[in-house]
Amino acid sequence: MKLLKAYSGACLAAASLLAGCSEPEVQKPNIILFLVDDMGWQDTSVPFWKEKTAFNERYHTPGMERLASEGMLFTQAYASSVCSPTRVSLMSGMNAARHRVTNWTLRLNASVDAQHKLLEYPEWNVNGVQPVDSIENSIQATMLPQILKDNGYFTIHCGKAHFGAMTTPSANPLTCGFDVNIAGHAAGGLGSYLGEQNFGNKEKGVHTEPWGVPGLEKYHGDSIFITEALTIEAKKAMDQALSVEKPFYLYMAHYAVHIPLNADQRFYQKYLDLGLPESEAKYASMVEAMDKSLVDLMDYLDEKGIADNTIVLFMSDNGGFSLRPRAGELFTHNSPLQSGKGSAYEGGIREPMIVKWPGKVQPKSSCDDYLLIEDFFPSILEMAGVNDYQTVQTVDGKSFVPMLLNEGTTADGRDLFWHFPNNWGPTGPGIGATSTIRSGDWKLIYYYRDQHFELFNIPQDIGEKQNLVESNPEKVNELAQKLSDYLRSVDAQRPTLKATGKIVPWPDEARAL
Repeated sequence: MKLLKAYSGACLAAASLLAGCSEPEVQKPNIILFLVDDMGWQDTSVPFWKEKTAFNERYHTPGMERLASEGMLFTQAYASSVCSPTRVSLMSGMNAARHRVTNWTLRLNASVDAQHKLLEYPEWNVNGVQPVDSIENSIQATMLPQILKDNGYFTIHCGKAHFGAMTTPSANPLTCGFDVNIAGHAAGGLGSYLGEQNFGNKEKGVHTEPWGVPGLEKYHGDSIFITEALTIEAKKAMDQALSVEKPFYLYMAHYAVHIPLNADQRFYQKYLDLGLPESEAKYASMVEAMDKSLVDLMDYLDEKGIADNTIVLFMSDNGGFSLRPRAGELFTHNSPLQSGKGSAYEGGIREPMIVKWPGKVQPKSSCDDYLLIEDFFPSILEMAGVNDYQTVQTVDGKSFVPMLLNEGTTADGRDLFWHFPNNWGPTGPGIGATSTIRSGDWKLIYYYRDQHFELFNIPQDIGEKQNLVESNPEKVNELAQKLSDYLRSVDAQRPTLKATGKIVPWPDEARAL
């Protein structure tokens, strides 16, 4: 009997070879990248620090708690301090100093830099990232969703795009490699979260540029919050992917929790009852609405029986907004971090990040290694099993998959760089034209307006209260040199001093003066 079985198996194997059969391809994982707009490191009930804070007690994010219990929490995940640089780095794998989309984009060939009494700001790629090389003032890139699409993925964009200026190709996410575009266009904000207000459109059923959200006209006039409407549409798009039997990449890019502050009535009263000021109750309701979307998507995966083959990545695009109309003392809404959105301080660039990868990532785990937003590009491709690809751009990002698998780290011996030679508009701690390096425990910020430096040891001083420039001149010189070498290597642009008409010195040159 054993001989018969062996003979039969051999015949089947031979028949398979003759028929040209091969081993079935390993099923590619579905991927959801859940990107929140302007969400601070503390805007959650999940602690990303050594202790739980008052803000962790304020907010209610059971979805994030659930995701953290099923995946890995990253305590030192970084992005740019404003949105467009982050989103271009995500789509291209390039550092902002290289791609030169260093401020937020909107109108064709128009810089949003505010005027400054001391500095003239350099030209930058105001038209964003593009799939072609024919658009002036832009950077061409082979974009992440296009590579995934070329490798068999059904690619879905849902929510805020903000890849390129109005009227350019990438104002429409469909040109960037997405099969489906839900509500994405050139603008980085919206006029209203409320269906009763047509999501910022002046007339029901009509798209009003720039701040009206397109593509959700069927919800106009309804008492629905846009975060919920986007979630409903995202689930329909995933249904479409399942119907064609393709793995999907869902880029769930919420408009939340960007201003304006609009109350989601499902959660608003609860926060008023807790005694929060009206604006903070609105903000907290927006945070919880965002988290409810995460819950709904994870429930969807369970209902469809695909949770075990779906990777979920959670990230924010920059630090939490800490200006009016937020209530309370400005620049404190990300405490213990210093400042907020637009700032080179930790409050402007450190983000809440969680990754669930069933069967690969240990549940309830955490990682203290640092990483930067461009690292998502090679990491997602590696997680998707896409290893043979080419790009027109140089990819700066490093895969964080070794950290996810506890097989090593890409943080050791690596420096992180931020470059913002622009004027976001508001003033406040750490806000302005700066270049920054994080090297191990040390962080150096260089201010272009007066060429001064700030040096911090981040693990020892997470709030960046103690400037150690005077007591550690050798470390300042070392990091200024590293920062300058990097900026020169990518031909980074710099502001000009109005008084002299000369370009502001590189950091190492400023140290030598």
